[in-house]
Amino acid sequence: MATAPSMAAPPESLLRYCPPVLVSRRGHRASAGARSAKGTPSPPPRTPGAVSPSPKHPQELLNAILPPREWEEAQKLWVQEVSTAPSTRRDVVQLQEQLDRQLQQRQARETGLCPVRRELYTQCFDELIRQTTVSCAERGLLLLRVRDELQLTLAAYQALYESSVAFGVRKALQAEQGKTLMEKRIAELEEERRELEKQVSEEKAKCEAIEQQEIERREIEEKKHNEEVLFLKRTNQQLKSQLESIIAAKS
Repeated sequence: MATAPSMAAPPESLLRYCPPVLVSRRGHRASAGARSAKGTPSPPPRTPGAVSPSPKHPQELLNAILPPREWEEAQKLWVQEVSTAPSTRRDVVQLQEQLDRQLQQRQARETGLCPVRRELYTQCFDELIRQTTVSCAERGLLLLRVRDELQLTLAAYQALYESSVAFGVRKALQAEQGKTLMEKRIAELEEERRELEKQVSEEKAKCEAIEQQEIERREIEEKKHNEEVLFLKRTNQQLKSQLESIIAAKS
């Protein structure tokens, strides 16, 4: 008796899925047990705007809103579609408990940007869309529009945040570069100031030396002048005395 092929367990999600289905390489679907290998192929995902709500094909509508997830294991392709089972009040309570448990287990941050918290709340919102779509297709499509608008808004805010971060980094680098240039310019000006102060000190020393030399020269010239005046006075006195002697002798 042949054993069923082993497959990797699908990632845990808050969104309820049907049991996984094995798909052959030719695109034919076969269930893991009861169905044959020649089932109908999986319908390709379509945009929600191209799907009209029809109670006859709830699985197609859900596949268009919430595409099936696929993974490959042992060269086999597995597909898992969202469940069309209706939900009860107890299911909603269990969904809330599961959300709180996942937030705690995966250590999601309560505030700020947190990819884990955003992923879990996105899965929870998808599950609410699924539950609503099963009971009322029109209401589910409207919730889908709300979800898409929220995702576009979040993407816009994320792009704005990344742009602002890049702008801040550029400004910080420019400021750092400008700071380096200013520090270099300040160092150059400080060196120039020291050189000028040195030149001022040298010029002051020269001025003081010149003033001292001038004072000494003036003292020497004044002394010489006084000596000449004194000499001339003595000479004049001697000549005066001689003249008086000559005049007295003739009389």
